[in-house]
Amino acid sequence: MKMTEVSGALAGIKVIDLTQMLAGPYCTMLLADQGASVIKIEPVEGDPTRQFGPFPKDDTAHYFGGYFQSTNRNKKSVALDLKSDEGKALFRRLAKDADIVVENFRAGVMDRLGIGYEVLAADNPRLVYAVIRGFGDPRTGSSPYVNRPAFDVVAQAMGGAMGITGPNSVTPMKIGPGVGDIFPASLAAFGIMAALHHASRTGQGQFVDVAMYDGILAMCERIVYQYSYLGESPVPEGNQHPILCPFGTFPAKDGQVTIGCPRDSFWRDLSAIMGRPELADDPKFATNNARLAHAAETVAIVEAWSATRTKAEIAEALDGRVPFGPVNTAADIYGDPHVAARNMLVEVEHPGSSKPVTIASTPIRMTATPGGVFHRAPLVGEDTDEVLAGLGLSNAEIAALKARNLIAGP
Repeated sequence: MKMTEVSGALAGIKVIDLTQMLAGPYCTMLLADQGASVIKIEPVEGDPTRQFGPFPKDDTAHYFGGYFQSTNRNKKSVALDLKSDEGKALFRRLAKDADIVVENFRAGVMDRLGIGYEVLAADNPRLVYAVIRGFGDPRTGSSPYVNRPAFDVVAQAMGGAMGITGPNSVTPMKIGPGVGDIFPASLAAFGIMAALHHASRTGQGQFVDVAMYDGILAMCERIVYQYSYLGESPVPEGNQHPILCPFGTFPAKDGQVTIGCPRDSFWRDLSAIMGRPELADDPKFATNNARLAHAAETVAIVEAWSATRTKAEIAEALDGRVPFGPVNTAADIYGDPHVAARNMLVEVEHPGSSKPVTIASTPIRMTATPGGVFHRAPLVGEDTDEVLAGLGLSNAEIAALKARNLIAGP
């Protein structure tokens, strides 16, 4: 599909995207998937993350790898030298009628370039200007860490996620997916939508700020009230739950599964399925708090049952009665009928390769304005000519800027 054909709820919304790495691009990807026109501003030499793999085996051009493809789909690319006066002037013209600007530079970078929030808001009072930084922006609360760079692993560590993840109490571990980026990115997208709603009602834009540290702290909300109520810092809890029991992973003959009993009614059903109906009335196991007090024994009972069965046999026994799911690999996900029914894997073109590649689709489904993945990630400056022509620049002016290496395009 062409970009003009997408029927997302944000069709007609113009976003100027200055972001790189994962957090910022993921945020603007969420907007693009819902139909917003997202113009990605890249350096003339291109976003550095274009060089991150993996690459298809037959791709020798390496215009971009899977990292870039996944979170920059549905976007246009304008390659612009923001350190030049001409580049900054063009950027201000682009932002003058934009609804949203998103950046994730360190605090103060855009201000030093002379194109920070206050400058752009003076040109466009209804502008929603959003930032995702490791430790926030002084405009909303000056952190002592404001000048530190931060990435996913830093946010996971400081925000509390690593402190409760791991096989035992002395082995904190990083969570596999980049939640230190992706969760703050999702919060930023929500904040942008809230600010956009306010702007649509009042004509007043605003500055939206999400610190990655704050985002992960908010995600780990359980540790906050646990410390407040108990006066103890939670530690890595392995694959069980500190408040619910049984609730975690259990062995199967051919892998592992998850089983959860957040309500006592689920435990009664599980006890009957395991052939141990007496456990539902046993004072040691009848209630969640009782099972939690006897967690090791409870978990051992479930493990003894699950370990003698395959994942398919456990699924057949529990399906529809007790919360259950196999621990899936990527290969399992590709073969899962749910994933196919929900169209959660989508093929897109990969320039430089003769075959399409697969990326994760949007999980946000809407009946009237479905949105979705409708275009691969752009080449460096692929849309520069089109976007600048839309600002009123002539072909000769665009060619002159290219000759001076102030912009790049096809």
